[in-house]
Amino acid sequence: MSKVLEQKLLEKGAIVYMIREEDEDLSSKWDAQKKRGDLYRRILKIQQNKSDIYLSIHMNYHEDSGYRGQEVLYNPINSNNKILGDILMQQFKKDFNTKRHLKKTTLYLYSNTRVPGVLIECGFLSNYHDRVNLQNPKYQNEVATSIVQSVITYFSVI
Repeated sequence: MSKVLEQKLLEKGAIVYMIREEDEDLSSKWDAQKKRGDLYRRILKIQQNKSDIYLSIHMNYHEDSGYRGQEVLYNPINSNNKILGDILMQQFKKDFNTKRHLKKTTLYLYSNTRVPGVLIECGFLSNYHDRVNLQNPKYQNEVATSIVQSVITYFSVI
């Protein structure tokens, strides 16, 4: 999903910095807490790149397989986070009729990143319908297009 989104953003003229290209964390062998080291280095990369925004792309999971759809999480550390989150949720509701809502999060990465950004859950792997869709290139393209439109709208209103 992230690579599809990267390509679509590049086509629109955006400068895109991928935090990672492979499925490996950014922790160091010297980190006492591997996960915290990984997240700390992600924050550093966002800051070092002087990013205008960050988009943290994820696939959701819930024990109840009835949960489905896209959702966005934000932290109020930066007031623009909620603006971006609202725009994304409105676009997801329009494009996919998702029943999910914008949520606050206190997760470490989002509580410690001053650059505007959000966590985007593209669907639930625990839901059969979402899981099948998330594996479909056409659907990945549709989700990425929805995110790109949201980014364009965000930059037109801030």
